[in-house]
Amino acid sequence: MTLVRPAHVISVSRRTDIPALYSEWFINRVRAGFARYRNPFSGAMYEVSLKPEDVIAFVFWSRNYASLLPYLPELDELGYGACFHYTLTDFGPPLEPFAPSTAQVIEAFHHLARRYSPAHVIWRFDPLIYSHTMSNDYFIKKFTYLAQRLHGATERCYISFVDLYRKLEKPFKALAQQGFEFYEPLLEEKIELVSQLVKIGRQHGMRIYACCEPEILQVSGVEQAHCVDSELLRHLFPEKFQPLKPSPTRKGCGCFASRDIGAYDTCIHGCVYCYANSRHETALARFKAHNPQQETL
Repeated sequence: MTLVRPAHVISVSRRTDIPALYSEWFINRVRAGFARYRNPFSGAMYEVSLKPEDVIAFVFWSRNYASLLPYLPELDELGYGACFHYTLTDFGPPLEPFAPSTAQVIEAFHHLARRYSPAHVIWRFDPLIYSHTMSNDYFIKKFTYLAQRLHGATERCYISFVDLYRKLEKPFKALAQQGFEFYEPLLEEKIELVSQLVKIGRQHGMRIYACCEPEILQVSGVEQAHCVDSELLRHLFPEKFQPLKPSPTRKGCGCFASRDIGAYDTCIHGCVYCYANSRHETALARFKAHNPQQETL
């Protein structure tokens, strides 16, 4: 067992949706002052301190923060800082068969912005997936609709284009057999889309950030995304900030170092494009067997 202390930034979590599905487990770990997590590649078990003095901030990732909202007063009272990646695409089935309703997501989004500030809440309109029914006109219409409803609740929108990892080949092939025809857009098509998103975003006080998409940084007004963003954390939590080392996860990634306390194959939203699940049935079984009192997710 390796003890990691202090853990400057805690990612909650790239590997699953802890706020939506495991908030009780998370607050139990906060109260205990530590969590344990397994490295998904080496299998090594780590223990990380969650004591307020050891945490610069929690960086949350979720499709639905409704379950976390009741615990926010306790986190605030204990002195934790937090920022919130909030995925909202409104693509629906078959890509997002079990995603929460858009109305519920928008309500919780505004709740977070009012409680903290629009700078604390990051809208993720990603990944963008091209098909016979989803291309630039579709994305522009969808983005405009959502940006209007999130006006005043965020300053940033992160975008990316889907990466077809090997584990995604089977679910995407199954959709293709049902007539859902995917295609890889040309760079020119991506640039045309992103240029329009920049213009629409400006109308609603939002800047566009590219996540792991270095080729579209050439578009005027697009900035490099840092999902764990050293400068943002310095701005939001100057009294607790400590310098962070760059820690990219893949080509084009701008992230800084964090400790992720989540686990793969535990999210039950069932999004076809999700790299964190191998099979929905596996995630559902693990979700049903979950014990919120245990030290690891």
